[in-house]
Amino acid sequence: MRKALLALIQRAHFSHGESYDRHTARLFGGLHRNVVEEVAAAAPTGGVVLDAGCGSGRLAVLIARRRPDLQVRGVDLEQGMVEVAARRAEQEGLASRVQFTAADLADLQLPDDSVDLIVSTASMHHWADVGAVIASLGRVLRPGGQLWIYDFRIVPAGRVRSAARNLDCHVDRTLIRTGSFPAALFQRLAVQPMSSSHPQTPAHPTGTH
Repeated sequence: MRKALLALIQRAHFSHGESYDRHTARLFGGLHRNVVEEVAAAAPTGGVVLDAGCGSGRLAVLIARRRPDLQVRGVDLEQGMVEVAARRAEQEGLASRVQFTAADLADLQLPDDSVDLIVSTASMHHWADVGAVIASLGRVLRPGGQLWIYDFRIVPAGRVRSAARNLDCHVDRTLIRTGSFPAALFQRLAVQPMSSSHPQTPAHPTGTH
């Protein structure tokens, strides 16, 4: 079951960004709606949100539409994905606030302490070096910022926990149910500073959007 699900979302199964875009709309639409509401509730006014592993840009554009005050950045390793994402932002009239870059998450070309909130959806299972990605994301996150990693609940969280400890952080895991399916298919891993005894979390982390 686990191998079948992971194979379904492997980008190697899609020849180009448009094909992946059509599939991800069906597979992750409910999760994206959940993430949008969580970001809308937590992001500071006028803040910068990074979509790490943005794929074809659906989530980044939804966030920007939901919160017109935010600047949204999307990063993906695949140039084809970034091209589709950039066209989407342009078509939505959001290119001034939503920008996409092709880059390795383990080597982000962003300034230190430049992002208020980082989200990543269904990308973690692609990361060859989880520790390097977490360290890179932690570098660009502003003090007090938040890092939320979403993926299928069957994806092991151990490497994220180990990487978080290297940053003096811990990981809060929340299961997320979407749509009418009775069980939670997804998880959110919130990387929080060790000193944060009461981490900021959205009011309804297990939404049924």
